[in-house]
This record gives sequence, C-alpha cells and structure tokens, in this order.
Amino acid sequence: MADIQGYDLEGAIDYHAGRFPPANIDYERIAPSLTRATSALARYDAKLEALHNKELLLAPLRNAEAVVSSRIEGTIATLDEILKIQADVDDDDDDELAYRQEAIEVYSYTRAVRRAQNMMDQGLPISSRLIREAHSQLLFFGRGADKAPGSFKREQNYVADKRNRRILFVPISSDDLENGVADLEKFIHDETIEPLVQTAVMHLEFEALHPFKDGNGRLGRMLIPLNLWQRDIIHAPHLYVSAAIEERRDEYVERLRAVSANDEWDEWILFFLEILQRQAEINISITERIGDLYNEMQTRFRELLNSQWAPVAVNYVFGKPVFRNSAFTSSAGIPNQTAHRFSRILIDENILTVVEEAAGRRAALLSFQPLLEIVRA
Repeated sequence: MADIQGYDLEGAIDYHAGRFPPANIDYERIAPSLTRATSALARYDAKLEALHNKELLLAPLRNAEAVVSSRIEGTIATLDEILKIQADVDDDDDDELAYRQEAIEVYSYTRAVRRAQNMMDQGLPISSRLIREAHSQLLFFGRGADKAPGSFKREQNYVADKRNRRILFVPISSDDLENGVADLEKFIHDETIEPLVQTAVMHLEFEALHPFKDGNGRLGRMLIPLNLWQRDIIHAPHLYVSAAIEERRDEYVERLRAVSANDEWDEWILFFLEILQRQAEINISITERIGDLYNEMQTRFRELLNSQWAPVAVNYVFGKPVFRNSAFTSSAGIPNQTAHRFSRILIDENILTVVEEAAGRRAALLSFQPLLEIVRA
C-alpha cells in the first residue's frame, strides 16, 4: 500500500461510514460496569459539592489536566511552568518570549476549557459553534496557530504512530465532515440516551471524525466532562480523564480502532466506563486531600496572620498556587501593607516558597507547595 509523506498505510483502519450511531448496544452486558461507573461519579460529585468553593479549590486540577492531556499528544510541559505563565498573565506581565513554546501551548488548553465552560454557563449547549470556539482558544499560539484554529478541516487527515511511521486510522473525509458533525450534534442532544453511554459514544465519534487539522485529541477529552455536566451527572465540569487514559493509552487507541474495524461498540463502552470509574476514584482521593488541606490552612492562616483578611489570603493561594508577590498585594483584595506582611510571615513559616527572587521591576514568584504536591502531574 502506498505511503503518505513517509508513513505506511498498511493496516490502517478507515472511518466507520454509515455505522454511527451504533444500531444496537447490549445494555444487559454493560449494566454492571455502568452501575460501578455511575456510583463512582456520584461519590466524586458529592465530594465536589461538599467543598467550600469547588471552582476555587479545583482550579489547579484544570492546569494538571492540561499538562497530561497535552503530554498524550507529545507536547511536554510541567504544571509549574503553566502556573508561572498564569501568574505573569495575572500580573499583567505576560511576555510570551519568556516561555517555552510548548508551555504556552499547554497553557492554551486551560483557556479553551474556561471558554467552553463560560459559553455553556451562558446557555449554549455542546455544538459545532462551541467546539469551534474552544478549538480557536486551544490553538491560538504555537505550532497549532497555523492549522486553522476554529475551522473544520478541508483536507484528509490521519491518526499516526509517529515513532513507527505508521498510519493507524483514516478519519472521515473533509467532504463528508459536515454531515458527520451534524449527526454527532443530533446524537449529543438526544436526552433519551443513557448519559454515560452517550458520553462514551460521543467521545469516540468525535475522535473518529477528527474534524480539525490539529488538537482533536485534547478537544475530544475536553468534551467528556462538559457532556457529563450538560447531562447533570456532575454539578461542575471537573472530571478530567487524561490521567486514566494515559495509564492505558495503547489499549485506548486499539479500542477506538476496533469500533471502526469490527463494530466493537460494546467493548469500547465497557472500556470507557472503566476509565470514568478509575478517574472518579483518583479524583475522590485528590479532592479529599485538597479539602483536608484547605481546612488545615484556614486554621493555620488564622493563627499565624491574626487578621480579618486571613480567609481571603487562604482563598487566594488555593486559587492561584503560583503567583507574583505584586499580584498578591494588588489583586487579592487585601490592603497592600497587610498583604506584604502576610507574604513575609507565610514565607518564614515555609507555607509559601520563593521560586524566583525579585529582580528589577519583576516581583518575586511565590508558590504554595502543599497544594501543588497534591495535584502535580
């Protein structure tokens, strides 16, 4: 079989044209796994609801997801790098030349997640409009910026094993993409389908369509918590699944291929439910540790700082565990002199760590390591 730009097409699987959505799903077969995954998600969601401020406390998880999801695609950055970029953006000092290109690409994932969540908060359901807008945020800078951010593909693309120079999967053609996206939207909006099964099939179909030139894997994983949120399975879109997928990455790819090759929808759904269950269990543990740390720090900050502003300081360092000292003193809502005193005390008590000393006009970079140790990927 002919090569494509040096890649071998031998053994590649073609998109399952005319076979979406699946004609039959064996609900009796998947019922036990469905029950376990549903139970794990319910336990996780209950943990989230018990948190004092879940948006605040779980903000670092979004950044950790960006790191892992991008790593699956071969873009490597650390959580600390992403949080440093966020700190400088908050400090109005976002000189992009100061950061590695890959780090900015990973940071853009968090922009895309926030944009999609905000659009849904405003009443827009998951749709081609939302997906294209999230994609434009995802590829706003870096190697993907020249790959038509926010626009569906206009030529055939491929899923490849770059190490072995093999084409693994041939997605839907650009000529058929418009109808494929319309069918996917119709499926997503069908509320008669069991939500977890719908999310499993939706994710696979998005990856099989591969509607963009780049960023499909990251965006497809982003849609998972958004759909669970849209279907009221979780109260907020904070179930990021890349860690569980990365644990079984090779199997994940083969399960995707097997659907198009042999209509193995039930096997895919069973695998996906295991992924959801595993990620929910991981996140239950993380959420419990974050909650315990938050309660502990409320007491310590109150005792150490002896101020009415102590709770504000706690919330600030949990929401922004890496920050410029100037941002803390200017945007935390705490009087400047008080904020300076707080940072000195917290550094002396080893609660905050100086990552970078102040230099010239740039303030010191501080980090709240106890939280980072919990969420660091």
